[in-house]
Amino acid sequence: MTIQEKVSLKSYNTFGVDADARYFAEVNSAEQLTEVLKHSNPQNPLLFLGGGSNLLLTKNFEGLAIRLNLKGITEQIINDNEVFVTANAGENWHQFVIFCLEKNYGGLENLSLIPGNVGTSPMQNIGAYGTEIKDIFESCKVLNLETLEMEIFDLDKCRFGYRDSIFKQEGKGKYVILEVTFRLTTKTHRIDVEYGAIQSELENMEIINPTIQDVSKAVINIRQSKLPDPKEIGNAGSFFKNPTIPLAQYETLKQKFENIPGYPSGDLVKVPAGWLIEQCGWKGKQIGNVASHKLQALVIINATGNATGKEIFDFSTMIIDSVKEKYGIELEREVNII
Repeated sequence: MTIQEKVSLKSYNTFGVDADARYFAEVNSAEQLTEVLKHSNPQNPLLFLGGGSNLLLTKNFEGLAIRLNLKGITEQIINDNEVFVTANAGENWHQFVIFCLEKNYGGLENLSLIPGNVGTSPMQNIGAYGTEIKDIFESCKVLNLETLEMEIFDLDKCRFGYRDSIFKQEGKGKYVILEVTFRLTTKTHRIDVEYGAIQSELENMEIINPTIQDVSKAVINIRQSKLPDPKEIGNAGSFFKNPTIPLAQYETLKQKFENIPGYPSGDLVKVPAGWLIEQCGWKGKQIGNVASHKLQALVIINATGNATGKEIFDFSTMIIDSVKEKYGIELEREVNII
């Protein structure tokens, strides 16, 4: 296995930021990954690359970047209505969703067209339109980077939260995900169209009794109508998490900003980050090479294709500062900053 030196990572991140890795290797199996790690300098920091859709490179990476190109999908029937589907980390997420839909396996349809690879999906418990990874997650196989031994993480061990997991907390930098297993349905599917945009799109499609394939198509239509394609313009999807604030703070804000939306959950309220950003005047605004997308303020784009990671980071800091000043809410970046 060859370890290259000074390799551009521009094609390995969806922002299209041109930054170099001091060392670079691409692996096609867990065995190759283990060999690379055994023969690499333990003093070098590691960066594992999947689809590059949740990554912002603000500088050159002075360590070993490893591209995980692990492919393969397997299926195991559990009972009359359930199946385990296991995908290796390097499988493209949306193509995996399509694979399952073609088999009529239900559970992933609301997560259609999310950029990235399967291996990164549990890290931030990806979610969209009422569904999160934790809802259909069974387990994942990981490599312990200290022992180079394989381990299995079940649902409880992953400790999923909103855009969060053990892999972003105390497990960060300690494990790399090799494969993920999902528990999906084969016959009796749970059709989740409670998210208003899906229901509206299904009505536009003149569908009354939707299948899982119909729901997927509706989600794809919605995402394509407001989110830029990373292949056409550099971006990492939603750049910020939707903040959760105490109910008392929300009620105080409601007195001053009558139209502020919120989704209560016990003593907390989730406030849409996109709305906050738009109200601060950022939607469609461009500074230098960077802009907030004209159709979705939550998405920061490499508007000219020439933006540096630092420019994008600084742009996001200005957004955070303006929202904090106006609403007293501090936004948190969802993207992994290097």
